[in-house]
Amino acid sequence: MLDNSELLALIKERVCYIDLVYQRVNTKLKVDLSRAEIETLVQAILGDQQAMLKKRGKNYYVTSLARHTRLTINSFNFRLITADRI
Repeated sequence: MLDNSELLALIKERVCYIDLVYQRVNTKLKVDLSRAEIETLVQAILGDQQAMLKKRGKNYYVTSLARHTRLTINSFNFRLITADRI
């Protein structure tokens, strides 16, 4: 079983995106970021040593208090589902 930092590193390496998620992230976070900026934000959150990771059902929830953001990532295919302000 992987510890949280190892699991975050694995998610960071494998996270993937679909076209719809970029628009969803911009809408939910109330920002207007490019695809590259969204991917950079996600990588920064996943690389944050202070990020908290929870698995509920089929999803991982990665929370960054520093960025006031929670990522929802599918635990089977590592696809980013959404990002929420916290």
